[in-house]
Amino acid sequence: MERTFSIIKPDAVADGNIGNILQMITDSGLRIVATKLIHLSKEQAETFYAVHKERPFFNDLVEYMISGPVLVSALEGDNAITCYRDLMGATNPVEAAEGTIRKKYGRSLDANACHGSDATETACVEIPLFFTDAELVGK
Repeated sequence: MERTFSIIKPDAVADGNIGNILQMITDSGLRIVATKLIHLSKEQAETFYAVHKERPFFNDLVEYMISGPVLVSALEGDNAITCYRDLMGATNPVEAAEGTIRKKYGRSLDANACHGSDATETACVEIPLFFTDAELVGK
């Protein structure tokens, strides 16, 4: 059993797609072990995206992520990271496969509906940024 981290981004929340995306997640066989609707602070967004700090898009990314509420979740399942990344689709919704979250609900390369951990090590860092052990069901 593996865990991964998910963010339903401000664009998808604003468009009312939380329920649709959560349904896609559970239909894929992943189990939601923690979730909450939050409004990221600038400091939280900067910490979360620190790996991109030197990139030219960093400030725009931070501003976008604090522009409205997001839904953060910890997901669990067999090969959860790969499963969720496949379900999300390509980063650019135009290039994403039909039936993926980003193809259905992404607006653009920047406003692409969701984020998911890219590796076990990343998930192990991202999940504790938003959830305590007590908040993770089944831990």
